[in-house]
Amino acid sequence: MTFDDLRPGITLPELLIPISASQIVAGAMASHDFEDVHHDKAAAQSKGVPDIFMNILTTNGLVQRFVTDWAGPAARIRRIAIRLGAPNFAGDTMKLSGEVLQVDGAERLAQIRVSGRNGLGEHVAATVTLGWESTWPRR
Repeated sequence: MTFDDLRPGITLPELLIPISASQIVAGAMASHDFEDVHHDKAAAQSKGVPDIFMNILTTNGLVQRFVTDWAGPAARIRRIAIRLGAPNFAGDTMKLSGEVLQVDGAERLAQIRVSGRNGLGEHVAATVTLGWESTWPRR
């Protein structure tokens, strides 16, 4: 995607992400989130949930991957705002979708709305601001 091709209303191709126990544990460990609900099923169940679930940092990374894979190497994330909803449990699938909300030609910025849904409902709602080339520092 080039900046000049952007228009409000453009939709991003959906991305299906199968949620596995290995992915949940690896994401939690990689982000040093040792909360037991992200790696110990019995501990998670003792807290009233059916299984381990994904942490926010893994979700954040998946949202960023979704948007930057679509936008291409010239785009950089300038800002991201994330709100979590239904947990991503092992064995479910998250479907990411997105839409261009705003394009600022002068600043070369675009605002993208992202939604990630699973079998329980909306797992994540995010707004990602991307900048193209001239909006990030060069050295």
